[in-house]
Amino acid sequence: MRAVTSAIALLALAACNTQLPDSAAGVGFDNYADYSAHREGVLQGTVSAQPLDAAPAQGVVTEITGGPISAVESSDAAVTPGVQAENHAGISDEQSFAAVSARESIASDRQRLEQQREQYTFIPPEPLPPRPGGDGAGIIEYALSTTNPLGQPVYKRGRAVAPETLARRCAKYGSDDHAQEAFLKNGGPERDRLGIDPDGDGFACYWDPSPFRLAER
Repeated sequence: MRAVTSAIALLALAACNTQLPDSAAGVGFDNYADYSAHREGVLQGTVSAQPLDAAPAQGVVTEITGGPISAVESSDAAVTPGVQAENHAGISDEQSFAAVSARESIASDRQRLEQQREQYTFIPPEPLPPRPGGDGAGIIEYALSTTNPLGQPVYKRGRAVAPETLARRCAKYGSDDHAQEAFLKNGGPERDRLGIDPDGDGFACYWDPSPFRLAER
C-alpha cells in the first residue's frame, strides 16, 4: 500500500514540473543567457543599449560609449539671429546677446536714441483748475489755522438748532466742504448767518478739519 502511495506522489510531482517560460522572451533574445550577456555589455558601455534585432528610433541616441551622451537629434531648423524659429512662433530672441549683437551696434543705438529724443515732447505744468462749486484752498488754509476740536464752542451763537433742522440745511450744499466754504463766505466763523454752525466751533455742518491737519505733519 505504501509503494502505491509513493508512486502516485511521484506521478503528481512530475505533472507539476512544467518548464518555466524564458524571461528574456519578447526582448529580442532566444534565451536568458544571451540576454544577460547583452545586459552586462550595456552596463559596461561596450554595446548598443537596444536589442540586437530592434531598429533604433529616430532622434534617439542608442549607443553608450561610457562618455557624455550627445545631444538628441532635432528636426527643427537652426534659428537665424533676428528671426523667430519656424516652430516657435511668438518667442523673441531679445534676451540672446549673440542674436542682438549680430544686428545692433553702438551707432544704431545712438541713432535710435536721437530719434526718441526728437519725438519727446515737454509739456510744462499748469495751475490746477478751480474746484467745481467752490474754493478748496480756502477751507484748507482755515483748517490749518485752527486748533480747537470738533464741538468745542469758540464763537457765540443764538438759540439752539434742532438736529433735523441742521440736517435739512446742510443737505442743500451737497457736501460738508461746500457747506464750510459757504459758511466762511457769509461771515464765518465769527457769524453764522446761514445757521449751519449752531455749536459755535467754527465748523459748519459736519465738516471736520482733522484730515487737513494730519496731512500737514
